[in-house]
Amino acid sequence: MLTLCLHKTRTFVPNHLFTMLNITWIQKRLQHAHHVTFSLYAALVAFGTYSCMYAFRKPFTAGIFEGVTFLGIDYKIWLVITQTIGYACSKFYGIRFIAEMKGNKRAQSIMVLIGIAWLALLGFAVVPAPYNIVFLFLNGFPLGMIWGLVFSYLEGRRSTEFMGAVLSVSFIFSSGFVKSVGKMTVVNWHVTEYWMPFITGLVFIVPIMICILLLEQIPPPTAADEQLRTRRAPMNKPERKAFLHTFLPGLVLLIASYVLLTVLRDMRDNFAADIWKDLGYGTQAGIFTQTEIPVSLAIIVIMGLLVFVKNNFHAFMLNHFIVITGFLVALISTLLYKQHRLDPVWWMTLTGLGLYMGYIPFNCIFFERLIAVFKYVSNVGFVIYVADSFGYLGSVLVMLFKNFSGMALSWSQFFMDAVLGVSVTGIVMMIASAWYFKKRYESVNNKSASNLEGEVQIAA
Repeated sequence: MLTLCLHKTRTFVPNHLFTMLNITWIQKRLQHAHHVTFSLYAALVAFGTYSCMYAFRKPFTAGIFEGVTFLGIDYKIWLVITQTIGYACSKFYGIRFIAEMKGNKRAQSIMVLIGIAWLALLGFAVVPAPYNIVFLFLNGFPLGMIWGLVFSYLEGRRSTEFMGAVLSVSFIFSSGFVKSVGKMTVVNWHVTEYWMPFITGLVFIVPIMICILLLEQIPPPTAADEQLRTRRAPMNKPERKAFLHTFLPGLVLLIASYVLLTVLRDMRDNFAADIWKDLGYGTQAGIFTQTEIPVSLAIIVIMGLLVFVKNNFHAFMLNHFIVITGFLVALISTLLYKQHRLDPVWWMTLTGLGLYMGYIPFNCIFFERLIAVFKYVSNVGFVIYVADSFGYLGSVLVMLFKNFSGMALSWSQFFMDAVLGVSVTGIVMMIASAWYFKKRYESVNNKSASNLEGEVQIAA
């Protein structure tokens, strides 16, 4: 039933109301603005929208829910797993939902999805534990669609790297920020941990509506954008199948690497409060933001610089190198921490930097350049959701293994061991992916050159 509601979001709100969302003078200014001004505007409103979305998704992870269990398993683990299952299901559904989304329905869809997620948090607050666990599934499912809708405003443009980097940083910065806000409502406002997620969402409800309104003013890509980055279009089922078949070996390697990154990133994000408690920082609400701000700034700089790489193939290969470097940073910092040569704050900061150096390119830039390199008319949202669906499925399976296998490791120790194993595997797969796409690019170019030579000979 929830899926049916999402598929028919156009019926929830009168169409004429969304016509009122058009602010003509802003649209005209953006159409004639310098591309730097346009990029800053689009990046900031996309960042604001997705950052506010996190206020409806992540605050509950700042709670400990100490002493509460269900079927012998820690209650918070049930919450994280249930929401992640909802998020994973959303990604599978989003493969079609996002790929086929028409541009004039995006703002309406974002508002409806946020509303459903917020109502689910109200149910979580009102219904007593452990029966309220199901509301985290109802919260995670609609929120899983937001990324694809927001990024669709930015893809296929000459400065997508910069805008995508700023947008992607939202789930580094905002994850820590909204958890700090959530912790503040508990510590300073004396809100219970069960009402804390809903109240945190209340704080952000007006800001997110303003951001969505400003996001809707962004005009479509120009002819110059399409020439540089290839035209973007909705994809039906046969078109989606053809895309996967065309690049299947390389996509398998990329998606497998992304699954590993998603597992580590989710572990670090969802159980940050537990890891910090193990490390002796459990009572410091600001610790979440303290480690994420430097990571956010570093990622903006690294990803934003790719906008200056005009050659799509070179940028695509450079993305492989950035992901490999990210795995190395996470691996080396963890080895140094195990040898007591890094303190806990530096370790969490550097592992965060390394993981996000790998994770963020997959969420916007990697597949953006893949489409541009091979000039394949499609859309990034479809490919991202294929990768995300398996990424979050992997995250769910690892959490289930950790909690139901009888493994007696703390979250900090489990995270540390996982980083060491995953990083080596990820490096090998990314090297193999770079080799595959390089060979395919050379094959396509050689074929194009042969065809052109044949046409010249016929003409002669």
